[in-house]
Amino acid sequence: MDLDPNLRNVLYLAAAVLFMFGIKGLTHPRTAVRGNMLGALGMLTAIVVTLIDKQMLGWGWIIGGLALGSGVGAYVAIKIQMTGMPQLVALYNGFGGIASALVAGAVLHGWIHGAADDGLSIFELIENGGQSPTQAVVATMASGLIGGITFSGSVLAFAKLQQLISGNPITNPLLKIANGLCTIGAIGVAIMLFMHPEQVGWYWALVVLSLFVGVFLVLPIGGADMPVVITLLNSYSGIAAAATGFVLNNTVLIIAGSLVGASGLILTKVMCVAMNRSLTNVLFGVMAEVGVGPSSDEIYAGKVKAASPDEVAMLFDTARKVLIVPGYGMAAAQAQHVVRDLANLLESRGVEVEYGIHPVAGRMPGHMNVLLAEADVPYDQLKEMDEVNATMEQVDVALVIGANDTVNPSAQEDPTSPIAGMPIIDVGKARTVVVVKRSLSPGFAGIPNPLFAANNTLMMFGDGKKAVLELIAALKAG
Repeated sequence: MDLDPNLRNVLYLAAAVLFMFGIKGLTHPRTAVRGNMLGALGMLTAIVVTLIDKQMLGWGWIIGGLALGSGVGAYVAIKIQMTGMPQLVALYNGFGGIASALVAGAVLHGWIHGAADDGLSIFELIENGGQSPTQAVVATMASGLIGGITFSGSVLAFAKLQQLISGNPITNPLLKIANGLCTIGAIGVAIMLFMHPEQVGWYWALVVLSLFVGVFLVLPIGGADMPVVITLLNSYSGIAAAATGFVLNNTVLIIAGSLVGASGLILTKVMCVAMNRSLTNVLFGVMAEVGVGPSSDEIYAGKVKAASPDEVAMLFDTARKVLIVPGYGMAAAQAQHVVRDLANLLESRGVEVEYGIHPVAGRMPGHMNVLLAEADVPYDQLKEMDEVNATMEQVDVALVIGANDTVNPSAQEDPTSPIAGMPIIDVGKARTVVVVKRSLSPGFAGIPNPLFAANNTLMMFGDGKKAVLELIAALKAG
């Protein structure tokens, strides 16, 4: 069954519009669920139209693939914790990249066999099909190159985030040489593929080299910069999909891939600004060299002051304004609901409560917003970093729950620090800082935090959820 080309294009246009409204809906927590549903509806429309129009496989294979993919996706969606969302996003990016590379490779195989059967060159076969031969072959090269980089880079990012391997940057000079050789080799192989597209071995050689390039691009990047890498790889997956859309001459894939590629690149730029990172360095996997800073013993020795929930409760008894700064530790402890209960209790006593949200708190942009929205925290209480920093000296108590690098003053005071120049929530300017944390262990950047030893800081050690529950109990008892 072949759809009328006009009807097909109208349906593809409808799917594209749904994608756009879906992305727009994701810009605000109140419309995020609807936006997600609109995007999913757009993708369903695009898939159904494509399958009906093309019928590239038997329906048994199609239904089997849909059932398997949907089943795995539903299982992962149910089981995944919010703390594991960055790793999941990294894997999704990788799967998108390798899917683009494999589809483009499969189409190239089809062209080779079709041209041989018809006694034509591949360029003649493509032109007879109504496509630009140059465009189609170049798009195939782009799919293989970008798709391979996206897959291997994303898998490595997943491994770092999941702590399957060290999250520290690896900057061995030999890696730079190897990366340069692989990049030059990939360019050379791409040229050979363009000149001899009938030799499919060049394509798979390009994919293999691109896999190495992806690894070499991500290895020099440490855990503190991984949020930027994930958003960049997300953009790459969209670009690879758009390139595959040109290979297949599929309009909706071109549009969807372009939307993902453009939005991912914009988000990467936003993240770079938020973390004071160079987009050029991230693009080419080159991060600034850092020095060796002071050790934990030098910073913490004899200076850290621990406090009990009862002692902290006494601070809240006289506080008029409280700022809560959530971090990855709050997400890991699933403490967002008890944090909301604490805020509600303080507000019932006339205390003004706000939440300071760092752009990369929780590893991914919007991560904290989603967690707090899940706990029904009013959206107007969520304040951006610049807004809370402007009024920090008016805060009586800044309650930091599981945050580390995003409140680390080394970013502003130590030019050799791995997070040097990264904007932070400057809680040290509050009258009193209370840090809820399991231990003095470092954050993703792997460095100690001088805030924990500051004169106006109290450490309340323990699991985030349990510690907040104890604090609530102490407040009620007082």
